[in-house]
Amino acid sequence: MLTQAIINEAVLRALQEDAPTGDITSETLIPESATATAQLHAREAGVFSGGQIFAAAFKLVDPSVHIEVLVEDGARMQAGQLLAQVSGSARSVLRAERIGLNFAQRMSGIATLTAAYVDAIAGTNARILDTRKTTPGLRVFERAAVVAGGGVNHRLNLSDAVLAKDNHLAVLTAGGKDLATELQRVRTLVGPEIKIEVEVDRINQIEPVLAGGVDIIMLDNFTLEELREGVALVAGRAIVEASGNVRLDTVRAIAETGVDVISVGALTHSARALDLGLDIEIGTSA
Repeated sequence: MLTQAIINEAVLRALQEDAPTGDITSETLIPESATATAQLHAREAGVFSGGQIFAAAFKLVDPSVHIEVLVEDGARMQAGQLLAQVSGSARSVLRAERIGLNFAQRMSGIATLTAAYVDAIAGTNARILDTRKTTPGLRVFERAAVVAGGGVNHRLNLSDAVLAKDNHLAVLTAGGKDLATELQRVRTLVGPEIKIEVEVDRINQIEPVLAGGVDIIMLDNFTLEELREGVALVAGRAIVEASGNVRLDTVRAIAETGVDVISVGALTHSARALDLGLDIEIGTSA
């Protein structure tokens, strides 16, 4: 999913945004012959993500810069831990540092928050899913960070799967159409390989949805008691997803109702950037 071509495209776009006509500060203050070494450290504990993107920022500025990423994506890190080392032209290192840091800090923040949710439901059978509530243009990176944190990706985009939510159902019912019949028609249209999911917000919607042959039922904003009742009613005939009012202080109880997956929009829309620091030392000029 996260190919080198995708990484390069996004990093080049970010570099162009950051210095459309060059880095005027480094180009006027720093001698062209100056070299630099830099070390990437964690300034707080968390889960690392974005090493490949961090390295790409420097390589796309200057292929001669040497980068060594010392930890893998998904690795737990402690405050003060050395994560990567960079050496090369001082101008190149200074030119790329902010872009590399921006990606690594953002992705590590998402991975760290995801890991907190995954840890909170340890020992249950539930899994943590992300949502489409991502930064436009950066979804693939944020989704990769979720996986690094131990989470699972939901559908990547609107082309991936059928997910009928409340607004879709409102249009259908307003037209007087039978939900089960319409879902069966959709199955015929998309074939067996495409997943079909339907969001419900009432217990009495579950049986008509199951009659439509769906793969996943999303129980939206159900109470804990309603979630348990919904899981019992579905009885293994579809994957049960819980959504809505999911926080770190509520996710454990939700998982213990027996749902299969729990979708958490906060993983990507509310994660703060993790504090990583790049300490640079400028060498003597030739």
